[in-house]
Amino acid sequence: MTGFAMPAPTRILSVKPIALPAPGRGEDLQVKVSAPVTGHGLPIIVFSHGFGSSMDAYAPLADFWAAHGFVVVQPTHLDSKTTSLAKDDPRAPRLWRFRVEDAKRILDQLDVLEAAVPGLAGRPDRSRIATAGHSFGGQTAGVLLGLRVSDPETGQAEDLSDPRIKAGVLLATAGSGGADLTPFAAENLPWLRNPSFATMTTPALVVAGDRDRSPLTLRGPDWMTDPYFLSPGPKSLLTLFGAEHFLGGISGHQVTETTDEHPERVALIQHLSWAYLRHALGIEDSSWRAARKTLDAQAEALGRIESK
Repeated sequence: MTGFAMPAPTRILSVKPIALPAPGRGEDLQVKVSAPVTGHGLPIIVFSHGFGSSMDAYAPLADFWAAHGFVVVQPTHLDSKTTSLAKDDPRAPRLWRFRVEDAKRILDQLDVLEAAVPGLAGRPDRSRIATAGHSFGGQTAGVLLGLRVSDPETGQAEDLSDPRIKAGVLLATAGSGGADLTPFAAENLPWLRNPSFATMTTPALVVAGDRDRSPLTLRGPDWMTDPYFLSPGPKSLLTLFGAEHFLGGISGHQVTETTDEHPERVALIQHLSWAYLRHALGIEDSSWRAARKTLDAQAEALGRIESK
């Protein structure tokens, strides 16, 4: 992103896998932690991967955030291809719920995670915790921010938000359910049927591509903007021009799933998400203001930002 001032990246250290005991889950929760090798008062990001992915993906985001002062914690959820969960596994209808519980388990066991990473203990700032996620992971992050999902087994829509989480970044995240869903999504992804964004009150940056045509919805790319338009403020929306579901390649460098590889777009997401989280977590506002001003001034901008 030309003209956007960034501090120099620092060296990072990543440790994986760190196993957290998870009674009732069926297997331990495997976690990766990345952090800068220097610095104190480090804010924390719990990042939730997309359906089928794992803690090993999304290096363009995780490594960037860690190199610029964040502790990034990446769980491998049960829907990951690495777990080989059978389609008829009794846990399948609750995959969305296990994901939320994974994030909460991470927050409950930060002492364990800090101790597992050499030199990290005592350096994170536990008063500044954010969540982020892509696709299915965006819904997971949204639930932690206040989004309510109707449990397909009980029909109840509980408040599973976590007060320890102060901000979020939702990347290419599903919108409303009901008549907006394709028959396949309604039948096979029950956690998408009736979400409510009305209670998603925690500050968040929603990122959507204007060419992200999902096979899960009968609508167009605007479906991915629902987490912004259907939730109360404070929220910001970054609409990326020409971006498809992987937003230029956020899940990895030169990965085959990326249909719209665009390094400059990924760099924009890196910079703006970093600046937004520093703003939303109360670290400083100047970077977010400068980033918005720079984007607005570009003659051929890669996207636009709006806020409420």
